Amino acid sequence: MIPFSPPFINQDIIDEVVDSLESGWITTGPKVKLLEQEISKFVSVPNVLCINSWTSGAIMILKWLGVEEGDEVIIPSYTYSATALAVIHAGAKPVMVDVGTDFNISVKAVEQAITPRTKAIMPVDFAGFPCDYDALNALVRKEEIKGKFNPSSEVQRTLNRILLISDAAHSLGATYKENRIGKTADITIFSLHAVKNVTTAEGGAIVINMPEPFNNEDLYAEMRRMSLNCQTKDALSKSKAGGWRYDIVGLGLKINMPDINAALGLGQMRIYDELLEKRKYVFNRYVDFFSKFEWAIIPPHKDETRESSYHIFSLRIADFGEEQRDAVITDAANNGVALNVHFIPMPLLTFFKGLGYDIDNHPNAYNNFKNEISLPIYPQLTDEQIDTVCNVVKEAHNAALASNV
Repeated sequence: MIPFSPPFINQDIIDEVVDSLESGWITTGPKVKLLEQEISKFVSVPNVLCINSWTSGAIMILKWLGVEEGDEVIIPSYTYSATALAVIHAGAKPVMVDVGTDFNISVKAVEQAITPRTKAIMPVDFAGFPCDYDALNALVRKEEIKGKFNPSSEVQRTLNRILLISDAAHSLGATYKENRIGKTADITIFSLHAVKNVTTAEGGAIVINMPEPFNNEDLYAEMRRMSLNCQTKDALSKSKAGGWRYDIVGLGLKINMPDINAALGLGQMRIYDELLEKRKYVFNRYVDFFSKFEWAIIPPHKDETRESSYHIFSLRIADFGEEQRDAVITDAANNGVALNVHFIPMPLLTFFKGLGYDIDNHPNAYNNFKNEISLPIYPQLTDEQIDTVCNVVKEAHNAALASNV
């Protein structure tokens, strides 16, 4: 079986984790700080905070923004459920809008959805391919849109416009106009989950890129405290002789990343340029193979302003519906290749249907989903395995077509 997305773990990464264990320091400490520095250097943004998941990071940012009941956050309907669940857990309402054929949020749909209750927009870089950040940044700064903004917290009054949060769960390493994702929004949140390009098993990283008059170094310190229950000393500081006294200065969360997790990501970040090139190699091999077939719709991955992180190869099969797509996945599994689907649009999920979201309002999201299959893409794949994936998918497509499922 060729698995879908195993983590990349070599001896150097194992040694980094063992070093953390042998140090006796396994919760938030020096390795977390080193990982923050590595990500900061990689994206060329000075202030990066590591937390225990993308989801908890998004919840914390929205709570820091000061959202409350009745406030709205605009998100795409075609993403993993965490994008919406974070908004709900923070106390606001997710406003789902449709996407384009590139899988990313429709800027036109975003503009139409903005109301005086809109406090943030959270686009998703689907599969690692960046959204149209120029258009989104121009939108939140448009005088007509700023005129609708109704601030209800000190942070909102200081910003005096809608906050742009990049859901960059997939896009660590992607570029937009020669800048790595991280510089493209006010706040960017990466996922470091087990299946991501860089993993800490579970984890995330918040890139703080707020405009003046915000001081991003001060914000880092504030958010670091907030991730530790708003405690004025972290565990490392408290452990020093005589350093036991602390204070609680606000309503925080407990979402810090442990050192033992950071060690995994640290080992990967140090060679991430190399890992990214290998992912790109696999992606381009798929492009070369499937471009020969009229039925294969190649996923967007590079244009004049954007380049993907090559996180997912989202192949679409022209004229297929869900049953035929599912038959391809089953056939491939029977022949030793694990495929996946990204994602089930949220309005199709029971919880969100119960809240009143309707897939009929998201035709592009459904059309993207109904015939999408995600192919294995990771640095460990050999040329022989890539060839196997290509041929198995081709034969599975032909079989589904012939059986007229």
